[in-house]
Amino acid sequence: MADETAKAQAAQPGGDTIFGKIVRKEIPVNFIYEDDLCVAFPDISPQAPTHILVVPKKPIVQLSQAEDNDAALLGHLLIVAKKCAKDAGLSKGYRIVVNDGPDGGQSVYHIHVHVLGGRTMGWPPG
Repeated sequence: MADETAKAQAAQPGGDTIFGKIVRKEIPVNFIYEDDLCVAFPDISPQAPTHILVVPKKPIVQLSQAEDNDAALLGHLLIVAKKCAKDAGLSKGYRIVVNDGPDGGQSVYHIHVHVLGGRTMGWPPG
């Protein structure tokens, strides 16, 4: 976990991101979901037995910079997260996480939803 925190503290907003390259299919990824608004794929550094990322095709830098007109897209990401969780067999529950900024653990400055499951989640999470 300390490694992920270090990545988040070093990450900087702005510029292109790995998620932008994935969305544009410049980096090959096995999508488990794709539509006109977003893609979903397994996280390469899973923090739970099931760890899926849902990434919008529109590059919103972080949640705190989302605009009011992004509301439908942000809601869509949660509906897709729900579908991915169901398809992954997470019938006993799952956690949805959106990190914002360095103190929030954001390491890629292209908003994304983490779907974590396959084990009991502890509380508090941080």
